[in-house]
Amino acid sequence: MKCTRQVLPFLIGSLFLASCGNQSNTTGWEYNDSDNGGFFVNTDYEGQKTGPGLVFVEGGTFTMGETSEDFYKEWDNVPRQVSVQSFYIDENEVTNTDYREYLFWLRRVYDIAYYPEILNSALPDTLVWRDELSYNEQMVRNYFRHPAYNFYPVVGVSWIQAMKYCSWRTDRVNEKILIEEGILNEFPDQQGVDHFDSEKYLYKPGEYTQQNKKGLKSYRPNSPYGDEGRPAKIEDGILLPRYRLPTEAEWEYAAYANGGQRIYNRITSENEFTWNGSGMRNPDEDHRGEILANFKRGRGDFMGTGGWLNDRAAYTIQVKYYPPNDFGLYDMAGNVAEWVMDVYRPRTPQDARGLNPFRGNQFKTFDRNYQDIGALEVLQEPQFDEDSNIVRLPGELPVREVTEEENLDRRNYKKSDYRDYIDGDKQSSQYYKEKVPDEEEPMYDYAQTTLIGNTARVYKGGSWKDNAYWLSPGVRRHLAEDQATDYIGFRCAMSRVGFQDKDEDKDKRPQEPTRDRFQRYKYN
Repeated sequence: MKCTRQVLPFLIGSLFLASCGNQSNTTGWEYNDSDNGGFFVNTDYEGQKTGPGLVFVEGGTFTMGETSEDFYKEWDNVPRQVSVQSFYIDENEVTNTDYREYLFWLRRVYDIAYYPEILNSALPDTLVWRDELSYNEQMVRNYFRHPAYNFYPVVGVSWIQAMKYCSWRTDRVNEKILIEEGILNEFPDQQGVDHFDSEKYLYKPGEYTQQNKKGLKSYRPNSPYGDEGRPAKIEDGILLPRYRLPTEAEWEYAAYANGGQRIYNRITSENEFTWNGSGMRNPDEDHRGEILANFKRGRGDFMGTGGWLNDRAAYTIQVKYYPPNDFGLYDMAGNVAEWVMDVYRPRTPQDARGLNPFRGNQFKTFDRNYQDIGALEVLQEPQFDEDSNIVRLPGELPVREVTEEENLDRRNYKKSDYRDYIDGDKQSSQYYKEKVPDEEEPMYDYAQTTLIGNTARVYKGGSWKDNAYWLSPGVRRHLAEDQATDYIGFRCAMSRVGFQDKDEDKDKRPQEPTRDRFQRYKYN
């Protein structure tokens, strides 16, 4: 019997490719048949679900770079056409409450008497509020923990800390999904190495059994999991991809939100900020004249005139207070600037790829114990890097950098670290003809003659203490990845797998926003 493949729309707007009768088109054998060895294929996959706190951003092409005059003449974000794949990004910045939940979990799982460095490495730096010539002690004492600031963006968090938060969030979200699917039991008493970790669950499923409830059906004859069922696998499509920081290109694309200026496949005009037009005030009749973001209006003017405050805040403001952009994202301009994944280089815009441009790749692999037939041993103690930053926690799988020796036959990459590729390595320096190791003749002598280096990370967007120039999404700045300030926060992102749109129906114009763009959101 012949089968034809059909693309079927689902209510959630996703699509998937199905074979009639769950039969292989190439061999004729049935999928998911224990009499045929039990080769498993999830033919009921309905598309990627949106993780908690995230908003779907349909990708596409856009002009990445500054849309206004380069006031500081850095020439480090020259406009160029690029594309980003679809992705998900937090609706708002990570708040103090969100981050305190993370710290609470660390205290609960890792006994501070045995692992004091784990909690200490995650604590935000509340002293970032201090200033030599400004009285900010009430912010030092209250900002992170007082309920008045519950839903204000967390600050004092370094790039390294933000990335660790994203990793933790991945595991908590996936654990909750498995519990809701009836695969795991709730287990609030996790301790030390015996906590749920997504990678450990997927790649070493026999290591974590404390929460097992009812596994999924296995079609393999004599399955090693017996009647209890098997753990979820990547092939099931149940677990979500990892939360992470957005790339600079993703963040900029999401901030511009030029979809509101689209007709068919053409952008009629590009936004200068995260809203339509070049003005800084609300055009809506009910809120006309109100500032559209939390930023410094001028020297010494952080909040406006008494009786008519611009933003009801001298420093940061509660997230979602200002109207969202056309993607439904809040505070992409003002409030706090935000970390992105990229390593900073002034020439990256000219050198970067046209699809998903990104600088900062450090390719790694699981560190297997080859004396034990390639076994993966779970870490019993924290894994540190050369600068004593915690890379992996007890209970996680160890990782290492890939080596050039194991990639001799590869053409797409050879080594692990490409942070200084084309801009910072020996080949791009004046020593390119000399026989010296890369590390001995750096192009950027970090902390000696420049602040540009492999640990300098990009942050985007203006903040409560910046003037309007920095609100443009195309502007970029950088800071060392282990540093923190009172004006940099972050939000998480997640890659989209499979179809890049959620709805096969295409409209001439974008749909109207689900909420009035110029209405302020209030927490109840």
